Amino acid sequence: MDILLDSFFQRALAGGIMIGLTAPLIGIFLVLRRLSMIGDTLSHVSIAGVALGMLINIYPLGMGLVFALAASFAIEKLRKEYKTYAELSIAIIMSAGIALATLFFSLGKGFNVSVSGYLFGNIYTLDKVDLMMVAGVTVITVLFVLLNYKEMFLLFFDEEAAAVSGLPIRFYNVAVTMLTALVISVSIKIVGALLVSSLVTIPVAASLRLAKSFKHSIILVVVCSELAVILGLTAAALFDLAAGASVVLLLIAFLLCTFLVKRKIRV
Repeated sequence: MDILLDSFFQRALAGGIMIGLTAPLIGIFLVLRRLSMIGDTLSHVSIAGVALGMLINIYPLGMGLVFALAASFAIEKLRKEYKTYAELSIAIIMSAGIALATLFFSLGKGFNVSVSGYLFGNIYTLDKVDLMMVAGVTVITVLFVLLNYKEMFLLFFDEEAAAVSGLPIRFYNVAVTMLTALVISVSIKIVGALLVSSLVTIPVAASLRLAKSFKHSIILVVVCSELAVILGLTAAALFDLAAGASVVLLLIAFLLCTFLVKRKIRV
């Protein structure tokens, strides 16, 4: 039990709780936009940035964030070019991210830092700088959602009505994509690039099964995510398990429980 009092675990828990709030909060709007796979795309691009950061000796997580933001603009640009086939933008940018990551890793065969921590997550290695970045992204994301809640609700449920009412649709589309890039880029060290989209989508899938309203779904999505993060990290620390995998598997367990609950309600 002493491990729960160690400073590295306290930093991990703080970072996990913040990401457990922001990832599903942004995720619910991505699901409504039918862009659930954007998390995977931006995480692969972030890994390319991390690889370049290692190669040129610049803070890897910061470089990953820059790459993710650039990718968010590219996705919005391509979505505008391919309006009928908007999902093409995600596939194109993901391909570019994977290709760049592979190239940079091949150029930097002498990396002293293991890339597995960014691929699979290593939340226990979070330092004060990482935690400050996560905190900054959390504040920006929560404030944006709180200040623009009504506008985003209208936009993502009825884009035509939002356009008629004069809402700057392009601004909100770009803003949400940029926020997603920020959240994804600071999350890869917590759950890893291969699992980060799980925090964005699975809590949303679980909440949509039980929610009776949009506001209710937001509450459920945050509660589900935070429970998985806190319980998953605690279990991982006590039983020496992979932290990111523990959190994701708990999320899947919660999702399966919603199916059982929904079935009992119907019966």
